[in-house]
Parts: sequence; structure tokens; C-alpha cells
Amino acid sequence: MTCWYEGPLTAFDTETTGVDVETDRIVSAAVVVQDAPGVRPRVSRWLVNPGVPVPAEATAVHGLTEEHLHRNGRWPSPVVEEIARELGEHTALGRPLVVMNAPFDLTLLDRELRRHRASSLDRWFPSQPLCVLDPRVLDKHLDRYRKGRRTLTDLCAHYGVALAGAHDAAEDAVAALEVVRAVGRRYAARLERLTPVELHTLQTGWHAAQARGLQAWFARSGSEEVVDPAWPLRPELPAAA
Repeated sequence: MTCWYEGPLTAFDTETTGVDVETDRIVSAAVVVQDAPGVRPRVSRWLVNPGVPVPAEATAVHGLTEEHLHRNGRWPSPVVEEIARELGEHTALGRPLVVMNAPFDLTLLDRELRRHRASSLDRWFPSQPLCVLDPRVLDKHLDRYRKGRRTLTDLCAHYGVALAGAHDAAEDAVAALEVVRAVGRRYAARLERLTPVELHTLQTGWHAAQARGLQAWFARSGSEEVVDPAWPLRPELPAAA
């Protein structure tokens, strides 16, 4: 029987105007589907005119200028619905969804759906709930004492995954997918008997524990930064933008 990390996977990634899931907006997104390792992935891309200013700091990361997005991007309303529909279709087919740092991208998509479609992400998964594999959570749990950062670039270097164009939504999605496959192979003895659904449930607890550890570290450092333990989607705030 084929292990989940050798089977079909879908990956999702966004580029945004910033790092606040409640107020920032999607400027590009990609959904990548790969039926098996080594098979050329199928890629869906979206370019979005967010309707708000694009800070220079964000452009410096992903290279998408406000002028370019105004000229070439589509309005957010149809785009976020198309993304949610595609994710729902792949989930209904039983394909696990790979999302690096899932609470960021999935929560941001949820907020965009609420903002532009009076909808929410969970409404697009009526028959089968999201089944998410987050390379950051998996790696941090399975190799918890390794020092250093765990950005996608760091994980790619650690697992020997090529990342041709960091901060391009499609390239990042492909890389995250390959990292998850690499994690599965490296820790096969611990993961191969688990189903993606079981892993999804476990990651909820793993992420919460990781968040508590980071929160304690911030407290010892005198920082007031708050770490949200929710995974893979943060709950809606009463005053969400």
C-alpha cells in the first residue's frame, strides 16, 4: 500500500501585503497538485489587485508592485472563491493539503472570503473537512532539538529540496510539497503507519505545544508578543477587518 508521502498531494501558498492575517490582503496565490513523486505538478495561479496599497516592504519580498497588480491583477472577490472551490474539490477527492505555516495562509484566505464573499473557508468543505500537512509543524515536532530557523528556505536546505524562486507562490507551494515528502521519507518509521487524517489531528496538538513553548520564550525575553495556538485556522476575531 502506498504511503501518504508517496501518493497524491495538493499544496497551497499565498503572497500578501503583509503579515497580519486580520488586515492584510492576498496579492498572489497558487494551488499545486502532484499525483506522485517525480510527476510534473499541475499549477493554478492567481494574481490579485488587492484594492489597498502594497507596502514597499512587501514588494521587496515578493517583487509584486502596486502598479503591476493594478494593471494585471483580478479583483479579490472572484479569486478567493475560485481558490476556496479548488481546495474544496481536491479535499473531496481525498488529497491532503500541504500548507507551510498553515495558520497564516488559511486564516488569511478565510478572512478574504469573509471580507469579499460574506463566506468562510469551512463552508467550502461540507462533505470532508480539511486535512492539512504543515511542514513547519511536522519538522519542528520530529526534530525538535535542532537549532536554527525553520523558514521554508531553511527547511529546503535541510532536506535537500530545490527552491528556485523563493516568495513566488507557485514555487513555494511546490517546495513545501517536496519538503513534506522528504519529511515523510526521513521519519518513515514514525509516520508511515499514520493516515493524513490522523496526522492532521496530531498536528493540532503539536502546534499548540510549540506555541506554548514559544510563548514562554517570549515571556522570558520580556516580549509581549502573543503566539496563537490555533491550527490550521485561527478563530475569527469579533472585530476582524
